[in-house]
Amino acid sequence: MEMNPNEIVHGEEAFVEIEHDEGIEYDEQGRMKYHPEFHPNHGKRFSIEELEYMCKFYEYDSVRTMALALGRTEATIASKVRELRQAGKFEYYKNLNMFW
Repeated sequence: MEMNPNEIVHGEEAFVEIEHDEGIEYDEQGRMKYHPEFHPNHGKRFSIEELEYMCKFYEYDSVRTMALALGRTEATIASKVRELRQAGKFEYYKNLNMFW
């Protein structure tokens, strides 16, 4: 089996790494910093649909996958989840069943 040099294999799944020379920067925890091509919703308010998706799938998806799906940074997703939990709204959006 031939491997792409940018491909990482975990078990039977393969993930392609994002090239580091495309102006993409990472913080000390390995999270991608804001990049306009990957985070078009950065700074925008969360929609109810996004909040429901995030709360419903937070325990199943990786924060990285969720951040890319929602067009926001990983730090923003983690911060919003923490905010919702502290406000007692996480379970409300998780069980909303309006969109997901």
